[in-house]
Amino acid sequence: MTDTEEPQRRLEPGAFGYAVKRLFLGKPLINAQLTHERLSNTTALGVLSPDAISSSAYGTEQILVELLPYAGLAAFSLVLPITGVILVILVLVAASYRQVVMAYTRAGGSYVVARENFGPRVAQVAAAALLIDYIVTVAVQTSAGTVAVVSAIPALGPYSLEITIAIVVLLCYANLRGLREAGRPFAIPTYLFSALMLVMIVVGLVKAMTVGLPAYDAAHLPGAVPVQHGDGLIAGATVLVLLRAFANGGSSLTGVEAISNTVSAFRSPRGPNARKVLVTMAVILGVLVGGVSLLAFFTHATPYASGYPSVVSQEARAVFGDGWFGQAMFVAIQTATALILYTGANTSFNGFPFLASFVASDRFLPRQLTTRGHRLVFSNGILVLTVLAVALLFFSGGTVTALVPFYAIGVFTGFAMAGYGMTKHHLRLREQGWRFKLSVNLAAGILSTVVVGIFAIAKFTEGAWLVVVVFPILVFVLIRLNREYRAEAAVLERITANRANPTRYARHQVFVLVNTIDLAVLEALRYGKSLRPDKITAVHFVIDAQAAERLRARWEELGMKTGLRLIDVPDRRIARAAYTLVQKAITEAERTSVTVLLPRRSYAPLLGRLLHDRTADRIARIVSRIPQAAATIVPYDVQTRIRTLMPHLPEERATAAVERLLTRIGTAQKEELTPSAIAELRPGTDVSVDGRLQELTVSEEDTRGPVLTAQLTDDTATVALEFSQAHPDLEPGQVLRVTGRVAEGAPLVIRDPVCHILEAAGEEEEDRSRAE
Repeated sequence: MTDTEEPQRRLEPGAFGYAVKRLFLGKPLINAQLTHERLSNTTALGVLSPDAISSSAYGTEQILVELLPYAGLAAFSLVLPITGVILVILVLVAASYRQVVMAYTRAGGSYVVARENFGPRVAQVAAAALLIDYIVTVAVQTSAGTVAVVSAIPALGPYSLEITIAIVVLLCYANLRGLREAGRPFAIPTYLFSALMLVMIVVGLVKAMTVGLPAYDAAHLPGAVPVQHGDGLIAGATVLVLLRAFANGGSSLTGVEAISNTVSAFRSPRGPNARKVLVTMAVILGVLVGGVSLLAFFTHATPYASGYPSVVSQEARAVFGDGWFGQAMFVAIQTATALILYTGANTSFNGFPFLASFVASDRFLPRQLTTRGHRLVFSNGILVLTVLAVALLFFSGGTVTALVPFYAIGVFTGFAMAGYGMTKHHLRLREQGWRFKLSVNLAAGILSTVVVGIFAIAKFTEGAWLVVVVFPILVFVLIRLNREYRAEAAVLERITANRANPTRYARHQVFVLVNTIDLAVLEALRYGKSLRPDKITAVHFVIDAQAAERLRARWEELGMKTGLRLIDVPDRRIARAAYTLVQKAITEAERTSVTVLLPRRSYAPLLGRLLHDRTADRIARIVSRIPQAAATIVPYDVQTRIRTLMPHLPEERATAAVERLLTRIGTAQKEELTPSAIAELRPGTDVSVDGRLQELTVSEEDTRGPVLTAQLTDDTATVALEFSQAHPDLEPGQVLRVTGRVAEGAPLVIRDPVCHILEAAGEEEEDRSRAE
């Protein structure tokens, strides 16, 4: 490491974890770069519809999976009426959501509808439904996308689960980097898939009506799902079998609510535009689902136990044949299917974090979910979604058939909440035509509730039991978290007239708890004196008599001016001893306040927790319960000092190497700026300037302004530098390269710039002396 590299590394300190984050996620974005793109109807249809439209790729197949083992070849006749019922539900749900997007133009969909009409507590039913839906959507869509891939490349079949998990992790990484679901690239898969599927359906139906379509021998396909032999129509027509098939087919309607969740992304007028796109999406979905079922009726395309080849891939083979054109169309359809399914999974990586942040802002989820991360995305929500989706894939084996029972309960619960919420909305407002609108929404809500019941009963033993159990638990957890937040707020916000004007105490006493003499204790003592108490005392609780004697001797040897008080604690309950000490000090003198300072050394995050206890936290928690007392933890960053004083340690060398790489990556863009003369600087521009540090001023400790100010000069002019944090490596006389944004001032000012030391102070004189 050169003389210039070491000051530079110390000038721009960063934790090892942050260095890795910068390395993998890229340059952090600032709040000003947070943009909200408004979508045209054409783009919105492509961007917001993949989840819904792509479900046509597996909905019919899931109906046949349930029918064939019981109904035999009659399943291909039964699939049509079941599909017809599903399409009727699609029409009713779409009609209900047409009203949702007109009445509620903010993002949130059924959650907002339920919250506005039933209150935030009842709305958590919709929140739980949507959160579960998003998680299962990632698992189902990626699994179905992998089916499309392995249907085209069967050799990859044994690795289906690994491929699916890899796709989920890749989507997570892309979204952590700030992937935006907006613009034409994300619309292409939707239009490509829809166009190719429509071509396949039209060509297939024309052939079926004219020359006929080849039909698969479903009963003798090796690897296909079991097919019942005999009079299958009677066996397959049992109520439970039909209900199970209908429940599976209900997965075709997933994603219909996506547009209502993002109405705010549309251009004005938002409501009418969202309604047009919703209707268009529903029509495309209905045509594709009905078309795939019709082709299954004609071709007898049969699901396989392994999940591949898919029904859609078999239909493509039957419609287009095995020639070069048929092979090209087969590959194109499988590619488009995989793309739209993976794109549909990606919608959850936008929807889940946003909804979670929305629910968290209502204080029903941890507030960490409201925080935007390194790239202005809700990183915590993305990571939670990824972990849960991968866990679900492991639990289910990653097959669509195993995942479907988890799917539609959440979907149709959301539909039901939206329908009931809009019903109350119409009863409350009674606008023109409200009776008809109410009947549509109420019917959608009731029918969706019936579907949820069918799913819970018919698919209970196939995995729906898990959702039936998890769903109420999740709702309970959301409400319980909210109760905790409300209790905390109620305590913290109880400000009376007296408390708004705090009592002025006559005496202020400070105790500094010590167990040794080191820099952390000295820093706590210095801070304690800065509070200007009437009395400051160092206190050591004696557990080990010999250690206490060594501390006392060392205290006297160093000539410490602060008094040291040794208190015996025979039962070793230090927190209780601290409580007793503070309580006694307060009761001995009236109108006395006590502050307890607890030095805490900050170590490496992982090893620090393993090698050191959290005694300071326990003491602070107990002391804070006492009226007129306050406990303050005074941190001292030991790890930073280790890095500075012991750079030869292997882990510190690795950290330094990553940070040097980080510096090159993170500042590459700024270093592309050609250094400008200071006289040429203009406010509001990003610049890079070289100059000599002429003056350096450290502000008073109690200032509210910048901690450090400096004057940088070159041959043309002077620019001011302001820093909100101390930079001990800056010295007058250094030559710096400063990168940052210019602000108004006299002279102009650059606040918190990135500084690179080009020449240490005095180097120019040393070079001149050597030359002479």
